[in-house]
Amino acid sequence: MHFPSLFVALAIMLAGTIYPLLLARNNGSVDHGFILALFWAMSAGLVHGVGFVPRAVGWKLLFSGWSCAGGLVLAVGLRWVA
Repeated sequence: MHFPSLFVALAIMLAGTIYPLLLARNNGSVDHGFILALFWAMSAGLVHGVGFVPRAVGWKLLFSGWSCAGGLVLAVGLRWVA
C-alpha cells in the first residue's frame, strides 16, 4: 500500500461528497477540465494507493503515483487560472 496516494484519493473523494460545491465555479457552472484532472488524480491515487500495478505500460503511466501528483497539480493550476 502507498499511503500518500491513497490519502490524496480518499481526501478528494470525501471532499467531493461532503461539499460538492467545491467542484463548481463561483457562478455555479461546472469546470470540466478541473473535474477531469481532479478525478484522474483520484483514480490514479486509488489504483496506486492499494498497491495495484498494471502490466501494460500505458496503464502504468496513467495510474502511477506520479500521475496522481500530476493530476493534482494540474487541477490546482486549472483552479487558480479560472
